This record gives sequence, structure tokens and C-alpha cells, in this order.
Amino acid sequence: MNAASTLTARLLAERPRPRGIAGRRYAHWLAVGTVCLGAFLGQLTASVTALVYPALQRRFDAGFAAVEWVALAYLLVLVALLAPVGRLSDLVGRKTVYLGGFAVFGLASLGAGFAGGLGTLVACRAVQAVGGAMMQANSVALVARGVPGHAMRRALGVQAAAQGLGLALGPSLGGLLVAHASWRWVFWINVPVALVGIVAGWFLLPRTRVEAAPALPRPRPVAGPAVGPVGGTFLGPGGGSEPDRGRFDLAGLLLLGGSTTALLLALSAASGLPLPAWAVAALLAAAVLCALALVRQERRATRPILAPGLVNTPGVRPGLAVALIGYLLLFCPLVLGPVLLAEAGLPTARSGLVITVLPAAFAVAATVGGGLLPRGWSDVLRCRFGAALAGAGLLGCALLPALAAPAVLLAGPLLVLGGGLGLLLPANNALVMRAIPAECSAVGGGMVNMARSLGTALGTALPVLGVHLAGPALGGRSVLLALAVVAGLAVVLARPVRRR
Repeated sequence: MNAASTLTARLLAERPRPRGIAGRRYAHWLAVGTVCLGAFLGQLTASVTALVYPALQRRFDAGFAAVEWVALAYLLVLVALLAPVGRLSDLVGRKTVYLGGFAVFGLASLGAGFAGGLGTLVACRAVQAVGGAMMQANSVALVARGVPGHAMRRALGVQAAAQGLGLALGPSLGGLLVAHASWRWVFWINVPVALVGIVAGWFLLPRTRVEAAPALPRPRPVAGPAVGPVGGTFLGPGGGSEPDRGRFDLAGLLLLGGSTTALLLALSAASGLPLPAWAVAALLAAAVLCALALVRQERRATRPILAPGLVNTPGVRPGLAVALIGYLLLFCPLVLGPVLLAEAGLPTARSGLVITVLPAAFAVAATVGGGLLPRGWSDVLRCRFGAALAGAGLLGCALLPALAAPAVLLAGPLLVLGGGLGLLLPANNALVMRAIPAECSAVGGGMVNMARSLGTALGTALPVLGVHLAGPALGGRSVLLALAVVAGLAVVLARPVRRR
């Protein structure tokens, strides 16, 4: 027992950087570069998967609704684990967990490439999401820990650029690998990147301090006047200034996972997944019941997953809704585009290049697009302008096939859509984080990540439902038109925060 404990302690112990590296003037940029590898890998995985759907359908003789779980399994596990992995990292050490994430991600990617059945592939993707959560939950904190304060904004911008590069490279790389190699290489390509990340992180990431995670105060159970940090929503029981400290909200985590899984299973069942007809209604009922129980649980928990006190802060709830909508608008065309282009007879490799325009425009606009707008524009105006551009791009994507135009011209509306989302989401993130008290910024950032992941999951499931109900052409156009309406909703939701 003592030997096992000693071995575990040695494996979990964080090693400092070699003195020759730590003493260099620009050592912090080497750490940022290591974090960028994880950011690149996570977004590459998110955008590359849609290009392998047709190949997986042929290989495993499965329907679209079954194949989409290659993406949905990853997203569901990621949403469920972001919060608990963040708490675990506070105890074990963020560098240790981050490097472990590279190892888990690489091994799961290797297994996914060797999968002999669709069930095995989905299971490997779920394990891959465990590694993704270990990296994603620690990336921002490692940047914050590893760079001086004056370089923080620039370092986070570099990390965002790495995410954008992975997102933009995914469709074109996936199309080329499927066309000229095999769908298995879409997963095997992650392995060398993970190995480089482990080696680089071991030598270049600084050792992180192990400290207990602070308890998140729960919302006041009795209605009353607005007092405390933000409208009295962060006081402990009885209105005292000292917050409660309690265990991790496992019940909230299970209810969140149950509600999202039931909802996505219901959409898959309605999209052709081989389940009985009554299963759709039963799953929808289960999703609603779990969601209601989740609301009740979060109001009572001392360390809630969703932090009702933050959700009720002015400006946070609509900001989270816009974050969800933004990633819904981003990933729905990424899934639907290859289907529409294949229907038009475009080869897989060329389809990947056309679809790449969307995430590439998003990455460029998110990085430098804000500087092209008038300096006097507020973040609210930037959000509304970006959402309007995204809606125009979606209308173009829906109407262009009806005009019998060449399929490659779809790149034009996708460019407008990506540029609009690249303006919308950074401005919305700034609005949300500005509305959240500084002492709760880490929890607020986690909630934004959850909203984005849920938007990505819905963006993966809804195109499959549309194609199943009305066919690739009509169903695809109907989904795109519905998304244009949702973009209009984002215009309405973006509004100034009026502090109480």
C-alpha cells in the first residue's frame, strides 16, 4: 500500500521546468506555445469529424442518425466533465492534468482509428472527450499562470488564433484524408500532435500551485431586497457574508448530463435512429423532468454546477444564450455543408475546401475583425452587426442552391457567415465577462464553455433531423432558413447591461 501510494505521488508530482528554460527571458511564450497545441488539437477534432460521416455510413452500413453520435458522444462527455475536471485540477495540479489529457486523447485517437465497429468508435470518442476536458479545463489557467500580467491579453489572443487555425484546418484536412487515405487517419493524425504536446509540456510548462478549490456561494433561498455583491445572489444561507462550503454538486452533474443526453437521443430517434416510436416522447419527457430537477437542485446546492446566482445576474443569461446560438450557427453548416455539396456532386476533397471558408473566416474575424469596425462601436453594436451578417450569410446558403448556381459559390455566403460569427462571439464574451463579478470569473468562463458545447451539440443534431424529415435538398434549406431566424434572435438578445 505504501509503495503504491509512493508511486502514485511520484506520477502526480509536477516537475519544474529545467533551469536553462525557466531562466530565459521569453520562457512564458514557450509555455503559451504548448497550450496552443492543446487548443489546436481540440478545435481540429471538433471541425474535422463532419467530413467522415459519409465514409462511416458506407463502412459500417449505418444511418446518418447513428453516425452523428461519433460527434455527440464526444460533446456530451465534454460538457459533463469540464466542471469536475477543473475542480480536480485545483487539487492535483493543472500541469499534471493537462499532460494527462494529451495522453488520454492520443491513446483514444489511436483506438478510434483501429475501431472495427461503430459502437467501438463512439466509445473511443467518449474516452477522447475525457482527454479533451482535461486539456480544455486547464488551458486558460495555464496561460494565466505562465505569463506576466502585461502579456496576458496577447497570450490569450495567440491561444485563440491556435483554436481558429485548428477549426479552419479541420474540414480541408478531413476531406483530403478521406479522399486520398482513409477515414481512420482523421483520428490517427491526433497521435503525433499529442506526443509532441506531452514532451513539450513536460519541459516548457511551469509547475502549478496545488490549492483547494474555493466554494461557490449559493443563491439566497429567501426573496428579499438586492444586497450583497450582485443583487444578493451570492450570499450563503441566512444571508450571511460567509459562503457555505460543501462537496462537489454530483447530483447537478448527473441531472445536466441526463437532460442533455435525453434531448439529443430524442432528436436522434426522430432522425432515424432505430428506436421505437414511443421513445421520442419518453426521451423528451425525461429531458424536461431532468431539466426541472436540475433547476431545483442548483438552487439548493452549495457549489452548484450552473451557479444560479450568476445566471440571474443582469446580462449573463442573454449572453449565455447568444454563446449557445453562435456555436449552433457555426457547427450546423459544418455538418450540413458536406451533405449538400455531396448532393450537388462535388468531390469530398473539394467539399472540404469549400467548407473550410466558414471556420477560416470565423478565425480571421475573431482575431482581427474587431479592429476593422469603427472604434466608437460598443460591444452591443458589434454583437448585433455580427449576428445580422451571420443571418445574411445563412440566407445566402439557403437560397443559392435554389438558383441552380455552381456548388463552389456556396463559399461566398459561408464567408459572410463566418465573418459575422467572428465579430459576434468575441464581443458577446466581453459582455458576459464584464457582467460577472471578478471573483466568479472562472466559474463564469466555465458556464460560457458549457453554453458553447451545448450549441455545438445541437448544431450537430439538428441538420440530421432536417435531412431525415425532408431530404438533403429541401431539409437542408429549411434548416438554414430556420437558423437565419435564430440569428435574428441573437440580434434581439444582445443589449446593454443595466446594473442594479
